Amino acid sequence: MYQAHFGLIELPFTLTPNTSFYCDLESHKAAFEVLVTALEAGEGFIKVVGEVGTGKTLLCRKLLNELPEKYVTAYIPNPYLTPSEMRAHIARELQVAPPEEQSEQLLTQAIQERLVEISRDGKMAVIIVDEAQALPAETLEALRLISNLETESRKLLHIVLFGQPELDERLATREHRQLRQRITFSYKLQAMTLPEVARYISHRLHVAGYQGSQLFSARVVGMLHRASRGVPRLINILCHKVLLLCYGEGVYQVTAKHVRLAVADTEDVTLPGQQHWWWSAIAVVSLMLVAWWSWQQGWFSEYFA
Repeated sequence: MYQAHFGLIELPFTLTPNTSFYCDLESHKAAFEVLVTALEAGEGFIKVVGEVGTGKTLLCRKLLNELPEKYVTAYIPNPYLTPSEMRAHIARELQVAPPEEQSEQLLTQAIQERLVEISRDGKMAVIIVDEAQALPAETLEALRLISNLETESRKLLHIVLFGQPELDERLATREHRQLRQRITFSYKLQAMTLPEVARYISHRLHVAGYQGSQLFSARVVGMLHRASRGVPRLINILCHKVLLLCYGEGVYQVTAKHVRLAVADTEDVTLPGQQHWWWSAIAVVSLMLVAWWSWQQGWFSEYFA
């Protein structure tokens, strides 16, 4: 709705993990370096953990996009699978021809033969699992057993786990101690600092094609940082709403009032001292008016075109 208002070629603060908007934050940069180093070293299990909204999926997709051709990848975006479903998914991703007879043993053997073939070609197979905290216990154990496939000199398979802190809690149990001991590299994503929030907002606006004067003052950025706790997803939500409010008022500068309204209308964010119920009522009315006004503008334009 506000794209033309600000002269943007695309919306800058969507929740879709679009790698073209990737900002080289310190935490993401360090995590990416850990991933690349661990894969180059030929380690079996690698783990990246981060709170909800810290950019794990974006980092996961960046890794998939930028791995050299010597890596053959199998991506598992939805790990809530049975062991059989997981093996079948890995087989499809690695282009393994299914055995004529339906058998878990034969499928595992076919996967192993494919991994040997990949290794002979001088390449490495990598399984990348997003939202790994959701893996059922049996599937997590099946994944560990698949990682046992190796030659006398090297691993045939490398596994990267992206997950929320609950993944660490699960791996800390006695049940998964064997898998825990195989994780040789791990990294924990951190929330953004105040300077990083400023750079993050500026970067996304630039990628989206913004060329106007400064939209977000230092005060506004500070408020956004405090309200969001530096979580990228929450920053995106708040920035989208404040730009929507600016558009509704026909202005080109984000103010503290806009931030308070956006915060009051958003779950899991807060500003110290804000009377939530009052601002929430104002925010809801404001957003409804913006939507109605925009609809009216579009209707009149169509009717009188």
